[in-house]
Amino acid sequence: MAELEDLKTINEIKIKNTDYPVKVLQFGEGNFLRGFVDWMIHRTNESGLFHGKVRVIQPIKNGMVDILNQQNGQYTLISRGIDKGEIVSHNEVITSIEKGVNPYTDFSDFLESADLPDLRFIISNTTEAGISYREGESLTDAPQISYPGKLTALLYRRFQTYSGAPDKGLLVVPCELIDRNGDKLKEIVFRLADEWNLGDSFKKWLENHNSFFNTLVDRIVTGYPRVEIETLSKELNYRDNLINTAEVFNLWVIEADKKYANEFPLEEAGCNVIWTDDMTPYRTRKVRILNGIHTMTCLPAYLYGIETVGECLQDEVISGFISKGIYEEIIPSVDFDKQELVTFAENVMERFANPYIKHQLISISLNSVSKFKSRVLPTILDYIEKTNNAPEVLSFSLASLIHFYSGKNDKGDIHKVSDDSDILEKFTSLWADHNSSKISDKDLVESVLTDTTFWGQDLNSISVLQESVLTFFTSIKKQGIRKALGRIL
Repeated sequence: MAELEDLKTINEIKIKNTDYPVKVLQFGEGNFLRGFVDWMIHRTNESGLFHGKVRVIQPIKNGMVDILNQQNGQYTLISRGIDKGEIVSHNEVITSIEKGVNPYTDFSDFLESADLPDLRFIISNTTEAGISYREGESLTDAPQISYPGKLTALLYRRFQTYSGAPDKGLLVVPCELIDRNGDKLKEIVFRLADEWNLGDSFKKWLENHNSFFNTLVDRIVTGYPRVEIETLSKELNYRDNLINTAEVFNLWVIEADKKYANEFPLEEAGCNVIWTDDMTPYRTRKVRILNGIHTMTCLPAYLYGIETVGECLQDEVISGFISKGIYEEIIPSVDFDKQELVTFAENVMERFANPYIKHQLISISLNSVSKFKSRVLPTILDYIEKTNNAPEVLSFSLASLIHFYSGKNDKGDIHKVSDDSDILEKFTSLWADHNSSKISDKDLVESVLTDTTFWGQDLNSISVLQESVLTFFTSIKKQGIRKALGRIL
């Protein structure tokens, strides 16, 4: 480490950092926003298209704004992965952040941020739980605990400062990974406006001169490269306590009038941003293909003996399993432009092959029942409706899920199963009865498929699916996962 101590800090190297006005207030200083939104804004500034800075608000008591301020808002982003078949790595010093504010130690600075004359955008990523109503908060809290509470206080302050001027309204663009995130955030803000008695004129200003957008974000941001930090610091030839790493791929779908793209010209700067009047098909595409492939592959591949997503693509059998699932079952079941689906799937496969990301299958296996219900089951049902047959790969995946939840592979090796306690108790009981010969293979499979708390419906009523899952379940049990996989490839 002595050699690292001799390196200059990021503050000591020459960096172009233009003093633009603050146009964006950002709730969240974590890896994702810094590797996604702040990077996009930096790119757009570098292209001479935005001319705006980001002021970062720390949404919880403990965070990183102090370190961010020590580095004058600057940090290095390393984007790396596979792009059009080539391994690429690109380093950028991001200069889009003006400063960070901790409302828990400097509430006045936070509240006064509402008065910024050029402010136009509110962006957030406060985790999925961040957009939630918290009972008992008030306008006089300093600060409010919840993100919607802080946002409501900020909007009311701006309304008061500018006497409800129409041109001082804001565009609220949440990045939290929940469906209809903008709608849900808006609903809570209006609820708080009522509870805090902020008045009809404020609510009219909110409704008529502010907009809440629904969004979909997609980029894997792997964060601080702790294991590689010594090597990377020497390559950069400076020290940076906020180095961030991310994959090359990026996608931001924003459901809003495209006129706002003129104010936020990220797409024009080369960022992968889509403005649309309906984000539903894009969400379906992501959930069915990106998330769906993860979920359909994770458990059979783990039982097969593979540990990471990247290794799946290096194995001929598992990669064949994935390919068959994508092109013969998932894509034909999704109502969207087929070429766009194919292109998206090709991008997904490049992302999965990224040598810089070690995504453990056992980590992906967390809460597999609910993931299967939301990510894979809709494709199964659509496939059956279109063809009157059960999809082989997806049925095999469901059979593998039942085996995985036994807690053992076909060699008897024990693995950890992580899910809600009720789900684990149900599987533990069923497998205990099965292992003691109290119930048959058919009884076990039917008991799982009929559980409406798992799937939201009785899957035994779909005879082609029940028969297919039972066939593959028995095949895995009798022949082992490797031979059973060979049957469908």
